[in-house]
Parts: sequence; structure tokens; C-alpha cells
Amino acid sequence: MGGGAEDAVRGGLRVLELKDVDFVRDGKLLLGGVSLTVAGGERWALLGPNGAGKSTLLNLCGAITHPTRGTVEILGRRLGTVDIRTLRESIGHVNPRHPLRSPLSLTDVVLTGLTGTIERMPRWEPSAEQTARAAELIALLGVADLARASWTTLSQGERGRALIARALIPGPQLLLLDEPTTGLDLAAREQLLETLDHIHSTHPNLASVLVTHHLEELPRSTTHAVLLHNGRVLAAGRADDVLTTPLVTETFAHPIQIHRAAGRWLATTHR
Repeated sequence: MGGGAEDAVRGGLRVLELKDVDFVRDGKLLLGGVSLTVAGGERWALLGPNGAGKSTLLNLCGAITHPTRGTVEILGRRLGTVDIRTLRESIGHVNPRHPLRSPLSLTDVVLTGLTGTIERMPRWEPSAEQTARAAELIALLGVADLARASWTTLSQGERGRALIARALIPGPQLLLLDEPTTGLDLAAREQLLETLDHIHSTHPNLASVLVTHHLEELPRSTTHAVLLHNGRVLAAGRADDVLTTPLVTETFAHPIQIHRAAGRWLATTHR
């Protein structure tokens, strides 16, 4: 990424900007009139019920799909006018349903983040610097003792931390997390959330967007939130202003009481 874009990220300027975005598939409006701005260092939560359009919105943020109408700019580059492959090198995408089936080692899985592939590319070998960077991230994520372990033997929580290291190894300016605690038990979930908090403390300029259904799955480091309902933004802004009882109740069309304690959110039903 060019120096100007890097300086913008360091200065807390726009990393991601959507303006009046519509997304239509098979004649159905999945997103309507969506506008959202994410600045460097901000950690956004994206919440809403099933079918609200969360995954569709995340795919736009990750340059995986293009809007039907409106504009999407990622790191100052507008979708439709830029080489998507180059742009994706600046985006880290964490999907807990990573489709790897072969017994690659955890280290090799992390290294595939440099090539943007699921498997190791034939005849490609990482440099000594890249290998050292992989080891550094694996240690940062707390799985150094599993560096040589086969992917097929890792727990879901261990895989989740490996995938975050994989997303970070290219040095992205934007990190996208699609329901990263899917399939985790309580202890593994808490370990992953602590890891995310640690990542944000060690990468203060990194912007992130995390998709979840559950407020309990938000890390303490969350700064902003956007609520989606029927493909439209119901509210977006500072987390404390958005994650409120009235707004979350409206988003999920169900009476929900929001509490916050020790920096974490809790949602319970109230009548």
C-alpha cells in the first residue's frame, strides 16, 4: 500500500467507506441504502438477526462482492476501479469455516495468508523473514507449542487463533472477522476474545469489523457498532451509544435488556 494510504490509516482516517449501497441478488434487495465509515484503529461490531445482511455487508467490506448501486471505498480505493487481488492483500479475513481439509501444519496454514490460498502453493517457499514473521504471530496468538501440529488435529479454538495469525501475516490495514467464535465452548470463546483484545493492543492502527449474533461474543476492545435490520442500518456509531436496550430490542424485534459489566456486554430477555 502506498505511503499516502498508510499515513491516512495511522492518522485514524477512513479505512472503509460505504455510501448509499444497495445490493440485489436474484431480484431481492439484500442491502438497502447502507452507509458506513470505519477509521483506522476503530474496532466495529456488526450485529443483527439472521437474514439481516451481515455476511453480505462483510463481503462488500472484503472486496469479495461489488455493490449493485452506491460506492464502496477500501483504503481509499473504490471497488470497480481497482485490481481486486491487490486490494485484498491489505485485508485480513477470518472465517472459522475455513475449507482446508489436508493435514497442513499450523505454521503452513498461517503462511498461506501470504499467498491468499487455502493450500500451500506448489513450488512456493517463504523467505526467512516471512517464516520468522509467521513464528512471531503464532507466538503472539498463544499457539507456539502447536506450530508443527496438523490442522486436522487442532481444536476449533486453536484453529481460530491460527486463522487470525493467517489473516495478520500480510500486514493488513483492515481485519474482518466473520463470527469468529462459531463452534467454540465457553473457555475457548473467552480465550479467543482475550486474544482479539491483545491483537488490538499490539496493532493499535488496525481497523476491524467483527460479525456476530451475540453481544456476549464482543471483545472489550470494541469501540463502535452497527445494527442491521432487514438489510438496512438501524444505528451506527460509538458502541455505548448503539448497544442500548431500545436499539437492540428494535433490531431483533424482541424485548432485550442490555447490561455492561467489566467492559463486556450481556443481553437478556425482559418483559
